[in-house]
Amino acid sequence: MNKVALIGCGNVGMAYSYALVNQKVYVDELVLIDINKDKCEGEAMDLNHCMAYSPSKIKVRVGDYSDCKDSKIVVIAAGANQAPGETRMDLIHKNSKIFSSIVGSIMDSGFDGVIVVATNPLDIMTYLTLKYSGLPANRVIGSGTTLDTSRLRFLLSEKIRVNPKNIEAYVIGEHGDSEFIPWSNVNIAYKKIKDILSEEEMNEIEEEVRTSAYTIIEKKGATAYGIGMCLVKITNAILENKNTILPVSSWDQENRICISTPAIVGSVGVKEKIFIPLNEEETEKLKNSIETIKNAINCL
Repeated sequence: MNKVALIGCGNVGMAYSYALVNQKVYVDELVLIDINKDKCEGEAMDLNHCMAYSPSKIKVRVGDYSDCKDSKIVVIAAGANQAPGETRMDLIHKNSKIFSSIVGSIMDSGFDGVIVVATNPLDIMTYLTLKYSGLPANRVIGSGTTLDTSRLRFLLSEKIRVNPKNIEAYVIGEHGDSEFIPWSNVNIAYKKIKDILSEEEMNEIEEEVRTSAYTIIEKKGATAYGIGMCLVKITNAILENKNTILPVSSWDQENRICISTPAIVGSVGVKEKIFIPLNEEETEKLKNSIETIKNAINCL
């Protein structure tokens, strides 16, 4: 049985849950875990009332940390939210304390699956989850720059009138202000993006990708739908052993941090990180992103 435990039933957790019941997935059971039991009960009822029209038959129920034991995946979406004016890094001290308790409770259950992290600051929380859990590095995955990459492909599709599914482009590095687009690797049907867009247009798109979360938070209070869909994509890749290439945050042995690069994701989590060739400018941007994450870890 493919059982998924979700820890944290706030905006992100419930966007993920709703996206699960709206798609064809290989999840048999979804267990909601949150300190607010009443909210969990209401969310579970609401989701179960979708099942008559859902493409997948998923049993949704409220549980506790003991349910992690036989779960294939535990998704962590708990933690303090990013407020207007805050950066993702501003959340580091709040959420590092919360994660010590959460990950400890997950592992106390006897859990032996894959943990997927969606809490900011993403790369730091993924790193801490790996350290707190003691799991093999491949079985701790952060949602990373999957959402940033989705934003990038959408903006490019709007600009050049091409289906976003036909665009080969990634955002890599930190899921945060030091993330960047390696434009030298962006292709549309083997045509280099630099032959299609001007440098000014590319800079405008990169800035919008980097700042769109701040804009959404300012206008509606939180981002949820985009990351919910990304978490479903990661869930499917694991449960169906799809060997999907996704820019998730995972352990980088050389730099001893978690950071996003394209990676092959399947049943064991991250099967392989893919280090794409970068030009000199892009290499410097990656170094900057690595140092940003290292400095944040050193502040803990």
